[in-house]
Amino acid sequence: MLRASIKGLALSALLISTSAWSWGMNGHRVVGELAQQHLTPATEKAVKALLSEDSLAEVSTWADEMRANPNTFWKKQSGKWHYINIKDPSKMAQHNKAIEHKHQVEHILDGINYAVTTLKNNKASKEDKQFALKFLVHLVGDAHQPFHAGRKEDRGGNLIKVTFFKEETNLHSVFDTKLIEHQSLSYRELSDFIITRDKQKIAHMLDSRPADWLLESNQIAEKIYDSNETDISWEYIYRYTPVVKSRLLHGGIRLAGLLNQIFDKNSRPLETALKAVK
Repeated sequence: MLRASIKGLALSALLISTSAWSWGMNGHRVVGELAQQHLTPATEKAVKALLSEDSLAEVSTWADEMRANPNTFWKKQSGKWHYINIKDPSKMAQHNKAIEHKHQVEHILDGINYAVTTLKNNKASKEDKQFALKFLVHLVGDAHQPFHAGRKEDRGGNLIKVTFFKEETNLHSVFDTKLIEHQSLSYRELSDFIITRDKQKIAHMLDSRPADWLLESNQIAEKIYDSNETDISWEYIYRYTPVVKSRLLHGGIRLAGLLNQIFDKNSRPLETALKAVK
């Protein structure tokens, strides 16, 4: 049972691989690719100045890859940037505060706020802005993975054992990777399949803030917890693959809108926040 006790499983958390930290590589790349297609020319120019030849899809996995770096920040501090535990959704506002320094970051919402503040700061160094942009691309993706706003006691589903077509795994990994890999598509193919040109849908996605994205993820995670399913196969895929695709699409659209608002002075929310895709 999905609600089974997790007492005694804390030590197993030490064995969880890096693949359980966030969307799998293709999930993050989809978010980056979708955003790249909606950047305005001014934003594209600003992004290129910081990333050179790298695309948003290419840098989207950087924040996970860097966790192998022996530097103290990456080993001891960066992990908490990727998630948030929401005990009381009605008090989400208390988590939303201005963050000006890396050491102030306590969770993913802080990380997003720090990155945005840094990118808007004309006095910030190019190195700091590169760090902020690469991390922001990753964090917006993470914010749309339901279990990055999951429960503290099971580490966002990492400690909940399930089977995926009889293969032992955990609930977090199912939504990070398994449901995406099961599509057997490259990140570009999956991006092409789920991208939308519907202006009304796009406007609805953009009419939100990072705190809202995390609340959405928390609500989805709670519904999945409540479904109490551990033996995952075709019916589960039928029900939840559309949820994963929707979250990836929301992440890509919102990342583009956020970057355009940061870098393009002519970009107006819900009006000219995104470049139309042909």
